[in-house]
Amino acid sequence: MTFTHPDPALGDDVVLLTVPADGGYLGVLRTATAGLAARLHFALDEIEDLRIAVDEACAMLLAIATRGAELECRFAVTDDALTVEVSVTTVRGARLPAESSFAWKVLTALTTSASAEANGQHATIRLLTRRTEG
Repeated sequence: MTFTHPDPALGDDVVLLTVPADGGYLGVLRTATAGLAARLHFALDEIEDLRIAVDEACAMLLAIATRGAELECRFAVTDDALTVEVSVTTVRGARLPAESSFAWKVLTALTTSASAEANGQHATIRLLTRRTEG
């Protein structure tokens, strides 16, 4: 299910995409990420970095997803930035990798900022990438 709508409170275009929490569907999210970043005129290397970051974030979430879960991806598009928020229902007691882990080092190196939230039944990773001027 995909749709786009403006969020008047934020001044953003928002794209919501939900796919089964299965690695076979990550290509859909990578393609959507690249398309939206290209719409913002990101440089090719910035687009690729963001695709890799989204893939890494999804892999972290898939590792703790419940069977039959859906991966929800929310893209917020502004004039100079793309925020990608990926969420999934998690197994009881699931934990995301520590922020000192290699996976988090990848996310923070490839994006402007990365953060996560997990409450025991649901986990979300948020990535923000601002277009570099140039």
